[in-house]
Amino acid sequence: MTVSVVIPTMHRPEGLRVTIQSVLAQSRRPEEIIIVDNAPDASARCIADNARAVARCPVIYVHEPEPGVSNARNAGFAAATGRYIAFLDDDEIASVDWLGALLDTAQTLDVPVVFGPLRAEVDAPDSLPGQLAARLYSRAGPATDSLLHEPFGSGNSLIDRAAFQLPDQPFDPALNQIGGEDDAFFALLAAQGARFGWSARAKAVEVVGTARTGWSHLLARSFAFGQGATQNCARPNAINPARIAFWMAVGLAQMLVYAPLALLALPLRPKLSVKAFDKAVQGVGKLFWFKGLEPKFYGQAGTPAAHNPSGVGAG
Repeated sequence: MTVSVVIPTMHRPEGLRVTIQSVLAQSRRPEEIIIVDNAPDASARCIADNARAVARCPVIYVHEPEPGVSNARNAGFAAATGRYIAFLDDDEIASVDWLGALLDTAQTLDVPVVFGPLRAEVDAPDSLPGQLAARLYSRAGPATDSLLHEPFGSGNSLIDRAAFQLPDQPFDPALNQIGGEDDAFFALLAAQGARFGWSARAKAVEVVGTARTGWSHLLARSFAFGQGATQNCARPNAINPARIAFWMAVGLAQMLVYAPLALLALPLRPKLSVKAFDKAVQGVGKLFWFKGLEPKFYGQAGTPAAHNPSGVGAG
């Protein structure tokens, strides 16, 4: 059960250091750590060198100079030699038993893909944007290990690549800037019969910096989450008009129901208001899912941070 931990990164030196430290502290050490530097200036090379000096397993530095979330993940896949690939993003901190728990769940449930929980750590968690950020960047699931009907995002995940026939670029480069690359990837695995599992003990923290708690970013994130549900039914070679119509109808209903509820609940029940507001904006995304309307978070437009820990279209 050889494991390669793949950490994509771009201009997040402090986050990367903490992420690497959490991997080095694992009770079940990986066979190798792959650090994929997606910054054109190769700014993470020194951090990788420092990690290599103290690690008790090989640390491999990969420079992928063409910015893009798919490019970074594909470079990590190509460099990894382990049978299992565990993805951890550069803003995530793994608990000490994280990797061992993912592997235990893969064996116990006999599944080739496993996801673990994420708890968002945000500044000003009681503020409205802080509550919304915590909702968007946390990933909750069953209290015990269980089978899942739908996959989550690639951050805090384990993939048995020996179970699948994968192309040279398993993550779609067309999604480099807008994200959704993990949704397309797991849809590819599902088409090959993948079963998905949940590891309740494979806990990690997602550190959400202030740049991602502004209203403009949060609105764009909610909108993109909503878009994903409809877009997944409109991917090339897998277009499903009936499902597209279904999700657009769901989006319209969410807009009409949750937007008024968000306003009415705001004075007395702000937590309910935040939840309703998120669902309303996701509804807008389900309805206006068309190409060209996607927010751009990655590549030249941003950084390859964790894409969608809570699951696209989950609301």
